[in-house]
Amino acid sequence: MKKIAVMTSGGDSPGMNAAIRAVVRGGLEYGIEVYGIRQGYTGLLGGDFMLLGSREVSGIVQRGGTILQTARNLEFKTPQGQKKGLRRLNERGIEGLVVIGGDGSLHGALALHKLNFPVVGIPASIDNDIAGTSMSIGVDTALNTIIEALDRIRDTASSHSRAFLIEVMGRSCGYLALVSSILGGAEVVSTPDHEVPIEKIAATLEDAYVRGKSHAIAIIAEGVSYEMNDVVTALRDNPQVGFDVRVSILGHIQRGGNPSAFDRFLASRMGVHAIEVLHEGRSGLMVRLDGQEMGTCPIEEALENNRPIGESTYELARILSQ
Repeated sequence: MKKIAVMTSGGDSPGMNAAIRAVVRGGLEYGIEVYGIRQGYTGLLGGDFMLLGSREVSGIVQRGGTILQTARNLEFKTPQGQKKGLRRLNERGIEGLVVIGGDGSLHGALALHKLNFPVVGIPASIDNDIAGTSMSIGVDTALNTIIEALDRIRDTASSHSRAFLIEVMGRSCGYLALVSSILGGAEVVSTPDHEVPIEKIAATLEDAYVRGKSHAIAIIAEGVSYEMNDVVTALRDNPQVGFDVRVSILGHIQRGGNPSAFDRFLASRMGVHAIEVLHEGRSGLMVRLDGQEMGTCPIEEALENNRPIGESTYELARILSQ
């Protein structure tokens, strides 16, 4: 294998650049030319390739986002689009591909593998919803961002005797909400897989007020069935809650920022391991963190289910919220 490509796709996550850097420099170690594909599958279909050398990836390990940019693409979801993408790779003489991204990105990688093109995936998603890996690139940085915001909000909440409803990302996975509730000292957390009824949220905040707390925090994952406005209305219409209620939707600040030391190291290890897997002639695999070690699992297996969250973690959140 003499020529491969690397791309980032879907939602960006801190550490993607560190992974790109590792893929390029890992490729150079094996004498492999590495091309970057701009804007994910959109760039693949458009033939937007650029040669990446050691100099092109110098000084990017600490940067958030992705130097290759990213985009979502509907055409590549079709059989015709996938064959068009394969044609673009063959036209360039590309012999292997590393796809860095989340669920949708890995589905695209799997489609190319099924067309007999060598592909390896690297999980990068702040949601930590990809099965088969202990951690995805970007999760740790996103958690640190959320905790920093929580600490700041708590200062204001305590000063004004307020209850804050804080919405965090996670789509259908409650990992960010759950772990940040533990680390940020929230009174209650509601996630898609452990949804807390609005009435119970109100009762929990009321209990915090009665016990003399100066403030209260409720963390709501974006994937729950109700809207934040519904929660706010219910709480403000309930005089027993006691606290003045405010809302903070953290939004896309959770995706940005310089990656943490953990994410830089994880991305670097995954990028080099992805090159090793391709060099060995293996395909259709996702690089994963297995405990403390690097490993692989079939992409198809990783996509079968969302990564489960252990009941013990929810129990820990309950105990510590009292």
